[in-house]
Amino acid sequence: MTQTTVKESRLNIRCDTYARQLLDKAAAYAHVSISEFVLTHALSSAELIIKEHESITLQPVDFQAFLTALDKPLQVNAALNRAFDRHSLQVKR
Repeated sequence: MTQTTVKESRLNIRCDTYARQLLDKAAAYAHVSISEFVLTHALSSAELIIKEHESITLQPVDFQAFLTALDKPLQVNAALNRAFDRHSLQVKR
């Protein structure tokens, strides 16, 4: 039994004739509607971009330094306060 997702939002995109023909052709090769093709590939790209911006990869030595820093008591200073302020301005929740 398949589960159907309720689609509550509409997204309209304007493009030139070449872009439309290219998307139509790709969707036909993939045997899906152009809407499904565009949405699937847009979501895949969005997930990758979000992952790149929201995750950090550390080398083992850097990871160990990070863990060591976490174990130290917090020392609030002006630089840390400025970093918190910048974070509040840049990151939307």
